[in-house]
Amino acid sequence: MKAFCITSIMVLALCGASASAQNHASDSVGPAPAQALSGDTLDFGGVQVRLYGIQAPHLDQTCRTRKGKMQHCGRMATLALAEMVRGQKVRCEAKGQDAQGRLQALCFVGWMNLSEEMAASGYAMADPDTGADFVRAETFAKARREALWQSEFTPPWEWRGE
Repeated sequence: MKAFCITSIMVLALCGASASAQNHASDSVGPAPAQALSGDTLDFGGVQVRLYGIQAPHLDQTCRTRKGKMQHCGRMATLALAEMVRGQKVRCEAKGQDAQGRLQALCFVGWMNLSEEMAASGYAMADPDTGADFVRAETFAKARREALWQSEFTPPWEWRGE
């Protein structure tokens, strides 16, 4: 297993891994601060990492409250992930690539698995293809009517037409 850094394309090459060969579960710590691009995607100084096993609403996706009010659930999910990583050191373990060629990884702040936390807090759903480990967290959020589960919404993969 090769260790890799997710700070820039140049650092990826220096660490012995390329953006197209991230199929090994390797540890990485991004010295560049992680920024949330969406509820399931982080940016480490220009390198995008998709959180493995979950799907969050698209940034532009809306949902409707029980009273009929429209909410920007994609923005809410993005803000939730942004708050989890703000000022924190994020460590990721590569799991492969998504269909768009982005690195997929399990990412952690300390002991907290970001994929699990996004599902448990109700801002993301377990991915139907890769998220078996996060179904329990999603069920927990649904039972407690957390975040998205307070609203009527279309699952992210249906909204995206996948």
